[in-house]
Amino acid sequence: MTKKLQISFAFTAAFVLAAMLLTSIVFGEGGNRKIVTFDSAVNASAQDALLKAHGAVKVKSLPSVNGAVVLLSSRAAERALSGQAGVLRVETDAVATTLARSTASKGKPAPKQVLPWGVDRVDAEQVWPTSNSADPIKVAVVDTGISSTHSDLVANVKGGVNTITGGSWSDDNGHGSHVAGIIGALNNTIGVVGVAPLADLYAVKVLSASGSGYISDIIEGLQWAVANGMQVVNMSLGASVDVQAFHDAIIATRNAGVTLVAAAGNSGGAVGYPAAYSEVIAVSATDSNNVLASFSSRGPEVDLTAPGVSIYSTYKGTAYKTLSGTSMASPHVAGVVALVLNTPVGFYDTNLDGIWNPSEVQNKLQSTASDLGTGGYDTLYGWGLVNAWAAVQ
Repeated sequence: MTKKLQISFAFTAAFVLAAMLLTSIVFGEGGNRKIVTFDSAVNASAQDALLKAHGAVKVKSLPSVNGAVVLLSSRAAERALSGQAGVLRVETDAVATTLARSTASKGKPAPKQVLPWGVDRVDAEQVWPTSNSADPIKVAVVDTGISSTHSDLVANVKGGVNTITGGSWSDDNGHGSHVAGIIGALNNTIGVVGVAPLADLYAVKVLSASGSGYISDIIEGLQWAVANGMQVVNMSLGASVDVQAFHDAIIATRNAGVTLVAAAGNSGGAVGYPAAYSEVIAVSATDSNNVLASFSSRGPEVDLTAPGVSIYSTYKGTAYKTLSGTSMASPHVAGVVALVLNTPVGFYDTNLDGIWNPSEVQNKLQSTASDLGTGGYDTLYGWGLVNAWAAVQ
């Protein structure tokens, strides 16, 4: 074989191999991962029969949306399944990511306790002497997990779930622990203190060590939150894709009485999902001058704003770190929700049942927020900066 033919053969082989690898990523060994949503009349056994008939490999069930996560072998199989009676939708199981922006700071060991500027800015510390600081409100941190060894968190972390592998919910990324600390770091002598330092924190690990994960794992996390009596869910994560099954799960969670809070996004443009859903309190990010962060997403979906620039909080293991992002703004609001849930519903009890529901909580937060930007509602700050002290009055 001539040298020219050898080169040509090698190039062709490399091209074929690359094509095979690309195919395996999309439709081969890794599978074409989809969320299949069925009509309400199609029960679990009928679902399994339909999936089996089309060669679908079932990954998990999603009962809250009457669906399942599957791997399909080809686009033809996807089209065939989509056309079956009883199948409402076949959607790509999109990927969501954390919404924090890395800083130059490294994780540090526990220093003497400080009051983070964000907690101070939302006036949370003014609430603590006159309340039980959200004890025992259950807050689900739907994220990368929470450190199971952090001395500034461990007493408040009451359990959790890993919807990715079913294994440990402990944080192997750091983002979830940072978020958890903003919500409910202990009021002790070390590190930081959270907005609601007596809240019960639950780690709902739906994102991997890389800070990303499938929408279906988030849906399963929301199912777990409802089944285990969570009262507040914080989602400092987002995706650019609107997946109807995700929206259905959000609606089911809110209808179960859970208040949902999410980061608006860090694109500087449109609000991402799930924050863009009307059932979720969407939070943009401000700096220490009460100015919208340049990275913060904005738009008509924004409901409130909160501190999200240079936020110091707990991190994975036993460390502390400074991060920025709407990921940091959202838990300030989630913490305030926990504080509000421990106060009488009073004037805001629109359905006269004596219990806070998500709409009533949102109305209270919006009506007591500190107005920023143009007067009244705007698409940068929503109804304004969340104000814990005003919200619990």
